[in-house]
Amino acid sequence: MLKNIWIARHGHRYDFIYPEWFLTAKRRYDPSLSDDGIMQAKKLAMRLQAEKITHIFSSPFRRCLQTAYPLAAMLNLPIKLERGLGEWLNQDWMTENPELHPPQELSIPYPLINWDYNSLVIPEYPESETTVINRVGETIRGIIGQYSGSIFLVGHSITIVGVSKTLLNREIEMKPSFGSLTKLTNSDQGWQIELNCDIFHL
Repeated sequence: MLKNIWIARHGHRYDFIYPEWFLTAKRRYDPSLSDDGIMQAKKLAMRLQAEKITHIFSSPFRRCLQTAYPLAAMLNLPIKLERGLGEWLNQDWMTENPELHPPQELSIPYPLINWDYNSLVIPEYPESETTVINRVGETIRGIIGQYSGSIFLVGHSITIVGVSKTLLNREIEMKPSFGSLTKLTNSDQGWQIELNCDIFHL
């Protein structure tokens, strides 16, 4: 039985510090973390190291992988790249389906990626808000159906909103900040949510 779900929004983005990067980047919708984002990822790992995490899932976007990796390295756990947890493919933000970093560029710096894992859900560009919420919902239901223990998800703002709405079965007002941490706990009373678990003021 899945007991706890910890969800982090990725850390601060490099292109938010250097917006000119976007103009010449080969993969302009897949930026890395900024220096502040890297620190946020390390603090998240410190916060979660004693929480008995059994599985780590990450959106395939590089900034999410970088956020998940310090905890994976600390616990020596593989990272499952799940496309169903990925960014909202909003045509108002993206002019095309985003190109992500390929395995050959990720395998050496991130050896804990589990390349045998196959995503439960594959998004299709473009997505409406309803489509992305349903996609994230389908993903978390699939994860719950296959995995037990306590899991750590790293995604985007829409990931946290979609997972929370699906499990709580209600609308919830939330604006997750970079590096923020949300906890969902399964009990006899159903799923309960705890917002802003970022005790390190991420």
